[in-house]
Amino acid sequence: MLAAYAARFSADDPVSALEVGDRPEPEAREHWTTVDVRAASINHHDVWSLKGIGLGEAQLPMILGCDAAGVAPDGTEVVVHGVIGADGHGVGPREPRSLLSERYPGTLAERVAVPTANLIPKPAELTFEEAACLPTAWLTAYRMLFHGAGLTPGQSVLVQGVGGGVASAAIALGAAAGLEVHATSRSEAKREAALRMGAVAAVEPGARLATRVDAVVETVGRATWKHSIASVKNGGTVTIAGHTTGDPEPALLTRVFFHELRIQGVTMGTREDLAALLSFLARTGLRPTIDSTFPLARAHDAVARVVGGDHLGKVVVTV
Repeated sequence: MLAAYAARFSADDPVSALEVGDRPEPEAREHWTTVDVRAASINHHDVWSLKGIGLGEAQLPMILGCDAAGVAPDGTEVVVHGVIGADGHGVGPREPRSLLSERYPGTLAERVAVPTANLIPKPAELTFEEAACLPTAWLTAYRMLFHGAGLTPGQSVLVQGVGGGVASAAIALGAAAGLEVHATSRSEAKREAALRMGAVAAVEPGARLATRVDAVVETVGRATWKHSIASVKNGGTVTIAGHTTGDPEPALLTRVFFHELRIQGVTMGTREDLAALLSFLARTGLRPTIDSTFPLARAHDAVARVVGGDHLGKVVVTV
């Protein structure tokens, strides 16, 4: 079958480590199902894998991709939840949690095998391309807003770094749920896009907000950490799900304890969270922002689009 996979590692040029070609069909396993992939999306996780972060040489070649939407053998349209081993379904009960493309081949392929319990029915209201955007970036944003930060309608949130999949999802989800959303970006065009997605204000990174917020959605790291800590209210929460610019130095712990801030890490979400997210979109009409779409044969271009950092929303690969 055709697949996009990490053939080697390159810290400086991750796209060069990606190959698209023939790979073995998924192995049949008890309590697992092989899905015909219709669409998948690119995440920063794929870029890290190509750089050699989270994968070892012995695991190569590894098919990339954490999320997908497709068709099960019985014809059911499904969305793949890419967290494996979280609760023992389809794997050994002591197996540590991982994401597809870490221990098991990922979704950037014509077919992918996953534990049957990881298949969530796709609402008819969503296209395969839209649904493929949700299991990683949108699920993470959903978890950050409503579980990690515990936000409710009327509260406020700052989303750092408009453009990435998690950030754009957090803006759209937050606005649709009645939150007062603030956003940052170095790009004027992306700040304007944030306003169109429902943000009440969009400023340059580091700019002082009119008022401190109840929570911050942080996926940038070092470049925005000081601003995040300074922008949250006493007793507020900074939810973090990534650090694309590296770990922050210093951590500003004095402000953290003096203002009784809470730092909450988030990695994707549960199957129940994904089902709730799908229902939320189906009922409200909210849809993910899709930056661009590429066929699987052009997976290099899709990854390059994410590496370049000029994308707004999700980059989707269709099969």
